[in-house]
Amino acid sequence: MHCISLPSPSLLLHSPSKTTSKLVCHVSPRMFFNDSNNNSSSDRNGNLNPINNIAKLLWGASLPPGLLISTVRTTWTSTWQAMMSQLAPSDPSGGYTRPPSKFRLDGQSPTAAITKLHLYVSLTCPWAHRTLIVRALKGLEEAVPVSVATHGFDGSWEFKDIPGKDNGMDNDILVPTMDKVNRCRNLKEVYKLRKGGYDGRVTVPMLWDVKNKEVVCNESYDIIEFFNSGLNGLALNPGLDLSPVELKEEIEEWNRVIYPNVNNGVYRCGFAQSQEAYDVAVTGLFSTLDRIDDHLGSSRYLCGDRLTLADICLFTTLIRFDLIYNVLFKCTKKKLLEYTNLHAYMRDIYQIPKVAATCNFPEIMDGYYQLLFPLNPGGIRPVMPAGCEHNFLSRPPNRESMSSVGKNLQHGL
Repeated sequence: MHCISLPSPSLLLHSPSKTTSKLVCHVSPRMFFNDSNNNSSSDRNGNLNPINNIAKLLWGASLPPGLLISTVRTTWTSTWQAMMSQLAPSDPSGGYTRPPSKFRLDGQSPTAAITKLHLYVSLTCPWAHRTLIVRALKGLEEAVPVSVATHGFDGSWEFKDIPGKDNGMDNDILVPTMDKVNRCRNLKEVYKLRKGGYDGRVTVPMLWDVKNKEVVCNESYDIIEFFNSGLNGLALNPGLDLSPVELKEEIEEWNRVIYPNVNNGVYRCGFAQSQEAYDVAVTGLFSTLDRIDDHLGSSRYLCGDRLTLADICLFTTLIRFDLIYNVLFKCTKKKLLEYTNLHAYMRDIYQIPKVAATCNFPEIMDGYYQLLFPLNPGGIRPVMPAGCEHNFLSRPPNRESMSSVGKNLQHGL
């Protein structure tokens, strides 16, 4: 599971022709110089807006003619489908089909020859967010340094230098950084550094072998399993096991439920290209959330009194639910805030030391509302819901009484 970069809209909207035809309009100069008090004929900077004036000349104060509306709708739909075919491939029914990760560990830990690893992430991506949380809880910050990419307006994952934030933190919250290892401008350049190059989908998270300049893995679950048990000799908190042997079967069962219906389910709603595909996805999403909410009424975490990888995987979707998915991805049946147990459970995990520092909400919102151009062409970012603000998420979840072990976890990380 991973997040991809979006193909540049300009590649799809611009004609491949190298010649440009000229459009000559013979109009009266009056149309460009309307009454200065008419704000609709000027742009936000006060400059005259010829497009608005031409529109007024053609059809006055009435709506555009039906033929024009139909033509624009058809053109936009065709362009949207072209962009979505690259961003979110679909099956014949219009349902979103997530492409598999290219670089997998396949149950094998990186070889002993690898002496230095580096993690590439984006703060927007829920799959990358998993790796940041496990890295933090295990105390691997020094052992596995991180470079944080941000969304570029051309759809790429790019690196930025934020003055005064050399350590990648802003008031204890992770922020975008430069590429600290390869000094590349964007993540695509990093992938191309591997032997033989790379022209496939550029995704986060990505674990990089610094010594051999090679992609170790770009599958999020492989990475968090490796962080949990494969680097205990370097971890500051090696005693924390988020996937104990006695719970593996239960963790895997929860993952089989949560991944298709919740983690990927919100994307199946947002990227659905037919009403039928959306209806199937949204039904599966909310029936699963109902089931989990009921379960959490008597269990502090998914697998009882122990935090596991299954909880981390669910958390990174839940923390984005009211912020992003409820609005942008049309997951509108209920807000997470309306689920008493689920919302308290999410706050419980958010308040575990080091977790909140991985949640950069402005960066998350900018990434979705600006990067996913086909879903939000205007690029307008809505106001943050009150229930997603730090002060609200810091309210006592009152779930400690469900587990004595949970109290030790809260104070032991």
